Amino acid sequence: MMGVDGRLGAVVALSQAMAAAPAARDAWLAAALGAREALGGSFAALSLWERDLGRLKVLVNAGERVAGEEEFPEDESYPVHQFPEIAEFPHERWTGGGGAHAWVETADAGPGAAPGPGARAAPGHCPQRVAALRRRGRGCCVVAPIVLHGRAWGELYVARPRGAPVFDTDDADFATVIASVVAAGIAQTERLEEVRRLASTDPLTGLANRRAVDARLDEAIAAHRREGAVVSLVVCDLNGLKKVNDTQGHAVGDRLLERFSTLLSVCGARLPGALAARLGGDEFCLLTVGPAADEVIAVAGELCLRAAGLELGEGVACGIASTGDPIGEVRSARRLFRLADAAQYRAKGARSRRPVVAGRDGAVIRLADAPAPPSGDRRRFRDAPPPPPPPPLPPPSS
Repeated sequence: MMGVDGRLGAVVALSQAMAAAPAARDAWLAAALGAREALGGSFAALSLWERDLGRLKVLVNAGERVAGEEEFPEDESYPVHQFPEIAEFPHERWTGGGGAHAWVETADAGPGAAPGPGARAAPGHCPQRVAALRRRGRGCCVVAPIVLHGRAWGELYVARPRGAPVFDTDDADFATVIASVVAAGIAQTERLEEVRRLASTDPLTGLANRRAVDARLDEAIAAHRREGAVVSLVVCDLNGLKKVNDTQGHAVGDRLLERFSTLLSVCGARLPGALAARLGGDEFCLLTVGPAADEVIAVAGELCLRAAGLELGEGVACGIASTGDPIGEVRSARRLFRLADAAQYRAKGARSRRPVVAGRDGAVIRLADAPAPPSGDRRRFRDAPPPPPPPPLPPPSS
């Protein structure tokens, strides 16, 4: 049995491991491994109560797994009504001012049977959990509710093999402490995840923001140079937003931005792995890695047609640059952006209702290669002559 100093060290190690985890998935694994080590178990699992779906979803299985147990299962879940100790007992205790306590189940327990010498029995005997112990060759388990923000978040489960000492009351009490430490770690992880999400998300539309696009595009260009992946960038300029803001107010302008962002997301969903983003103001983009240029052009064409049908605004000007087209060597994200911007400028100047594509409109590359304007603003191609209307593109396939 681990002494007081050993248990204190285990708590500190668990806290440090969760704090150092770079993402939620790593924190779950750190929690399970730390709890298994602290409680002298052979296996540990962390489950989340998905209240909207009425189930306990297993997030991670750590330690000595048996056939069918994946470390990070895609869809291992159990109806929560089969586990009254999580669905009913903790709620009654917490609302009455009591705390959450861990309990013990054994593979040899039957209805009404004691779990073992000195162990705290489950608040409601759980035949499903006992059956699972037997099926997986385990002798006993200790289960601790994880309480976050005053309600059950999920469960921590640690098991020992048959023949090992059965968990006792001291183990159950320590499991309760471990669950509290895990809850604190999860709360910290969730706060960090929210900060990361906000840092890469446009608050009005919910799309990715410019920071997220820059990071993804750098990775995409690296993949293109390394393995020839096709990278395509659609840059969109929403027409008429200023007029809507000036004549109907910014609340209506925001509604136009939100509606167009929905179209962009819906259309982008046709391209696997596409990133839909708002760059700022009336500028949006769609970034893809993998789909052929023709697929991207077809989706952008559909986007233009649907944007033209919005009751607000005056449609959208779209420019496309894809490494799948003859646009020359693309060594940097900036180069692809500049080509897509030049194509978008051509589309806007010609009031085109279809996308303009770099490499399929020779003037786009010449425009992109022209000296940058004195302001250094990559969005302005003021020195270029007014563009003629681009040739029509074939309609997008249905």
